[in-house]
Order: sequence, then structure tokens, then C-alpha cells
Amino acid sequence: MNPVPSSPDPDRRPVAGPAAGKRRRDAVPALSVGCLDDVRPGSLLVALPALTDPTFAGAVVYVLDHSDTGTLGVVLGRPSEVRIRDVLPGWSELAVEPGVFHVGGPCETDTALCLAARAPAGPADPDSGLRQVAGQVHLVDLDCDPEELHGELTGLRVFAGYAGWSDGQLAAELSAGAWACVTGTPGDVLAGASGPELWHSVLRRQTGRLGVLSTAPADPSAN
Repeated sequence: MNPVPSSPDPDRRPVAGPAAGKRRRDAVPALSVGCLDDVRPGSLLVALPALTDPTFAGAVVYVLDHSDTGTLGVVLGRPSEVRIRDVLPGWSELAVEPGVFHVGGPCETDTALCLAARAPAGPADPDSGLRQVAGQVHLVDLDCDPEELHGELTGLRVFAGYAGWSDGQLAAELSAGAWACVTGTPGDVLAGASGPELWHSVLRRQTGRLGVLSTAPADPSAN
């Protein structure tokens, strides 16, 4: 039995109105941060300055599951001091550096969620313990034999806990401008960057005013 339980099985973009009169050349474009319709497995929720909850200030959340009943994801870029080899020794060889548990969120912090990038094309074997989230990113069943996944994965990361929103909660936070929803990549999940560095790197690849925010502090309350 693992000291940390294995992972649970988590069974309108705003339209600008017509401009009145002649459009100024130097008019600042609207800040497009996405909406609930943009949230899907594999997308990122990036905390914006309007988010005052210290738990999520400066956070980048990778969405694992989204439905009418709620949303589930893990916070990226928050390494802990607990080494994977000390808790799940069989999985440490497949983990990317620094080889530690990452703090995935405030919910069920004694629960382990494992995300991995899968190398081969095509669907994974149903008995492999891999469940696709989006593209190359898969959830890994930590009760499986890690030896059977050598050569199948390009790397993995283990998270303690997760972030969750009940029905309607995330929609309200998006409407309040607390989060931006952007496209995620497998590189975000396994990135060596953490904290403000990850937050800035995700925003730098965005366009318009959202990209300009990459020059702002990740956590305004830290000023």
C-alpha cells in the first residue's frame, strides 16, 4: 500500500460590440481572457491580478476534467521537499527533475495524482494504467507496475492534492476576471520552471493585452 493514495478517477468568448465612429489607431484591444466554454481537459487556468485568494495567487492550473458538475485540475510549478523515491520508489526513475512531489492544490492533499507525457503515437493500451487527458498528457495509475511503462513515457510528475470547483463556481470566478483560460501543452506539465517563472512564461506566449501582463508581478500582493 502506498503511503500516499493513488490518483482518483475524476469521472463564449466575450464579443466586442461595434465601435461607434472612427476607430483610433492606438486604441487598446480588449483583454480577452476566455470564458467557461474555453475550459476543457488540457487547458490552463492562469491566475490574474483580480484573484485575491492567496492559495491561488500567481497560480497556473492544468485542467484534468471539466463537466456540468464541476472542474478538476492541478496547480503546476509548486515543488515540495518530499522526494518521490522516498514515497513511491518504483516511479522515481520515470519522474522529471527535480524528482519531488508538487503541491497540486488544497483538496485531498494526501492523495497522489500522476501526470505523464506519452511518446508513442496512437491510443494507449487499456491495461497500461494510462488515461488520456489531452494529446500526449495522460493520468497514470500509480498502482500499476512502473517497469511496464519504460519506453512508453517521456517523463512524469507526481502531485499531492488537486484544485476543484463545484458547478457554477469557476464560471463566477472567470466572469470576475480572476482567471484567464489559455491553451496548455505537455511541456507545461513537465516544465522545470516553477512559481512566478512558470506564470510569466505561459503569459509571454499569449497575444494582445494578456501577453502584456507577463511583465506584471505574478502575485500582486507580494509587492
